[in-house]
Amino acid sequence: MSEERRGYLYGLTAYVLWGFFPIYFKQLKPSGALEILAHRVIWSVVFVSIVLAAARNWRFLMRIVRSPRLFGGISAAAVLIAINWGTYIYGVNSDRVVETALGYFITPLVLVLLGVTVERERLRAWQWAAVAVGGIAVVVLTIDYGRLPYIALLLAASFGTYSLVKKRLKLPPAEGLFVESSVLAIPALVYVVWLTAAGHAKFGHVSATHTALMIFAGVATAVPLLLFAASANRVPMVGIGILQYVAPILQLACGLLIFHEPMPPARLAGFGLVWIALIIFTVDALRQRSTPGPAAATAEPVAALPPR
Repeated sequence: MSEERRGYLYGLTAYVLWGFFPIYFKQLKPSGALEILAHRVIWSVVFVSIVLAAARNWRFLMRIVRSPRLFGGISAAAVLIAINWGTYIYGVNSDRVVETALGYFITPLVLVLLGVTVERERLRAWQWAAVAVGGIAVVVLTIDYGRLPYIALLLAASFGTYSLVKKRLKLPPAEGLFVESSVLAIPALVYVVWLTAAGHAKFGHVSATHTALMIFAGVATAVPLLLFAASANRVPMVGIGILQYVAPILQLACGLLIFHEPMPPARLAGFGLVWIALIIFTVDALRQRSTPGPAAATAEPVAALPPR
């Protein structure tokens, strides 16, 4: 098997795992979203510590200790990913899996907007068209829900901004996850201790299976990330960009086919507009890649960093 095909296999496996995350997080009830988030952070630190210890790769910590600016950037990334994880867990366990899928469908469009507003990139005409169609989709979905689809928008905004910060930090995935989780570990531990002392903790009080699944959240977080890293080193960015749609498609299928969430005609129309926007965006990216000659100074498609 060639390295590129191996990369596609790693990437597809990572996105399939992320796509079935709603089923996993549903099993963590009756724990609340904050308790699940806290344990996900704590056990991520434990698992990634074991991985890094096995690889004997701790020198990166000295680089961070010597750079307050780098540590500040990592702390900002940690807060953003905590918002993203917490929102996702809340959405799944409040029976809004379809809305969480919407968030990851519109994330590429948010990344393009961040490229324009923050990175001062210029959009091509078809990219503007995709963003405009995506904006219309949000309006349609707002009318359907009777409110802004705030879970989807918060997921897309937090993950898009997180991706931008991570792009600037340029940390390897395992090391980055370790440091981000470590930044969050102290408040997570404080929350878990307080919850236990108050008698509200579910961890260790529901069943042995529930306890094991809460602990396994660290592995479930890290393994797809490491697979994604292995894929990103072998697969072109356009390939990664297309693979990223696998996860929200599977999440949407989970919401509709497994959890039987409603999909009225107006909501379906809104999702349809989102898919049209993504088709425009992807086709334009593929056309641009196949065009010979020097690249124009326009915003290139950004393959989203791994979600959740």
